[in-house]
Amino acid sequence: MAGSKFAYVRNFELPDPLLPETFMVLRIDGHAFHRLSEEHCFAKPNDERALQLMDHAARDVMNEYKDIMLAFGESDEYSFLFRKSTTVYNRRESKILSTITSLFTSSYVFNWPKYIPDAPLKYCPSFDGRIVLYPSTNVVRDYFSWRQADTHINNLYNTVFWSLVLKGGQTTTEAHATLRGTVSSTKHEILFSRFGINYNELPARLRKGSVMVRTEIPDDHEKDRAEVPIDPSPSDSAVERNAKPRKAEKKRKARVSTTVELLHCDIIGEEFWTARPNLLVD
Repeated sequence: MAGSKFAYVRNFELPDPLLPETFMVLRIDGHAFHRLSEEHCFAKPNDERALQLMDHAARDVMNEYKDIMLAFGESDEYSFLFRKSTTVYNRRESKILSTITSLFTSSYVFNWPKYIPDAPLKYCPSFDGRIVLYPSTNVVRDYFSWRQADTHINNLYNTVFWSLVLKGGQTTTEAHATLRGTVSSTKHEILFSRFGINYNELPARLRKGSVMVRTEIPDDHEKDRAEVPIDPSPSDSAVERNAKPRKAEKKRKARVSTTVELLHCDIIGEEFWTARPNLLVD
């Protein structure tokens, strides 16, 4: 950047590097999505088209930023876990936060017609974001367990609530009153006894949220190939005998490509993490 007498104003910019060697989680939340869902007539309690659109935007983010190892989405939010050693944008908080939130938002708007073609956007949706640093793998796992537990709690409540309103004929005020103070087992009983709904048989996407995992795929072109042996000529043998011994060549590290896999599974228990140890190590 060319210098000028005005360049001193850069001295007012504050550096904002994030603490190194910590796990970075960036969470994106829809801004005023209650209004967005009402204005565009989203299905209640869940509009799977809107959830698929969120998944698409999250996949675009992960395809662009390879240091994101895991993402979890529910409703109008998505959380992204970066590799612990990431140096993306020199770990500058404002750069990371603004760029990824912007990319997610633009993907959401750009792909809206593919998922919700019958409801053109009436105004621009927006998302806010925050970055939180976590010191250990245990805390990271607890974070994602918290988000999935929240998914279950919110979806169970909303499923019962909208069943009372749309199928039971209650007003929203009456439905809130009916559910006030109820525990999980009571909500399950209301769903089954009054509406014939077994909550545990609802789609896993709704009960467990969306889990996006970066999976490694070894490149087939880099696998060792068997060489055809060639009988050395006398002159070749002589050269070999007189040649100085070479240092052992280092084995070429296999190139690894990755893909982003979408799952709807439990991430609170051990099985998910045990099967994917690469998510929390460099």
